[in-house]
Amino acid sequence: MDKVALTAAGLYVIVLLRAGGTFAVGWLAGAGVRRSRFAERISPAKFERAERAIQRWGAPVVALSFLTVGFQTAANFLAGSMRMPLLRYLPALFVGGAGWALVYATAGIGALEMLARLFAEQTALGVAAVAALLLAVCGVVVYRRRQAALVMRDTAADES
Repeated sequence: MDKVALTAAGLYVIVLLRAGGTFAVGWLAGAGVRRSRFAERISPAKFERAERAIQRWGAPVVALSFLTVGFQTAANFLAGSMRMPLLRYLPALFVGGAGWALVYATAGIGALEMLARLFAEQTALGVAAVAALLLAVCGVVVYRRRQAALVMRDTAADES
């Protein structure tokens, strides 16, 4: 249990700094959000979805965004760029960040312990599991890049 608490505490500090920093960058960017270099790294569809959700639901969206992958950066950045008051943002950051840290600490330690046991008892199966995991991650990355390229190509074709 001490491993989980220590890992969760470390991850909590990391998420507070990262998400808080993203919020601060959004705050400073203000009206120029869509033209910034940072905005180019996030797809316009994610921006629009996050912006609509933040305008409608506010702080709960920021807190729940920590349970997603990819949406949380857009939500924190847009919360900053939309000048969400700190009295609403900080509780969402603390609650959402705590949830994120606990999920990743427990799942991460569980997965590492399972892999360690698998490598100790059946090394070949452990290597195969890691290889399958790496292939799956690579497949997801390639798929997402191809989808983004298709969206960009369709957008460029529509503008022509």
